[in-house]
Amino acid sequence: MTQPHTPPTDPLILYGEVFASRLMLGTSRYPSPRVMQNALAIAQPAMVTASLRRQGAVSAEASNGFWELLKEVGIPVLPNTAGCHSRQEVITTAQMAREVFATPWIKLELIGDDYTLQPDTLQLVEVADHLIKDGFKVLPYCTEDLVLCRRLVDVGCQAVMPWAAPIGTGKGPINPYAMRVLRERLDVPLIVDAGLGLPSHACQVMEWGYDAVLLNTAVALATDPVAMADAFASAVRAGRSAFLSGAMREQESAQPSTPVLGTPFWHQAHNPC
Repeated sequence: MTQPHTPPTDPLILYGEVFASRLMLGTSRYPSPRVMQNALAIAQPAMVTASLRRQGAVSAEASNGFWELLKEVGIPVLPNTAGCHSRQEVITTAQMAREVFATPWIKLELIGDDYTLQPDTLQLVEVADHLIKDGFKVLPYCTEDLVLCRRLVDVGCQAVMPWAAPIGTGKGPINPYAMRVLRERLDVPLIVDAGLGLPSHACQVMEWGYDAVLLNTAVALATDPVAMADAFASAVRAGRSAFLSGAMREQESAQPSTPVLGTPFWHQAHNPC
């Protein structure tokens, strides 16, 4: 059976590039490289994230094998600056990633707190500005703070990636009000990055009008990562379709969904004189 896919009339467009999928997946914490490869193959995400730091932590042979596996899958790589805690760390890692992965794309991560892995919101805009001026296509990982996201757009970020919840928690959107306000107030693509645990979480944010989701742990640590990757891909498509279809407005009281025909006759039959 042919797998459903995002209609070509509704592509995801980031920095002028067109992507058929609105799902992005990470490449860490899978039970094995082969399971990861199968999960990516069935979900067909727009991009896959890869950390240069994680690559450097393993042997050269294993690192080359991982890189060859990603090339075999044929999905564009989105390098990230995971684990960076300073401006200079981010810049150096991004420049190295551009050479290693041969791409100007970078997922900007600048961590401000080791416990929550919350982004350093005080330095994020300045670093994003520097990377954009250096020719990078920056996708900044940030909180759902409206003012912060506006500043990132002001310095040239053509998309921003607010979290739904802290990385790896799987809690789903913990601040729906702020996330919906953010969607209403910004016109650039918004990609929910971090905190999604269930396909229903992904479907929900897509129903709100978010343009894509990026996740890793929810798939990699599932009992069956391949099946879960497929479930998330389906949920993203369903949420996007629901958003484009225009959901009904919530009502304060019950409304009949089926008209009652012949009401006088029904009333007389059940209330004889």
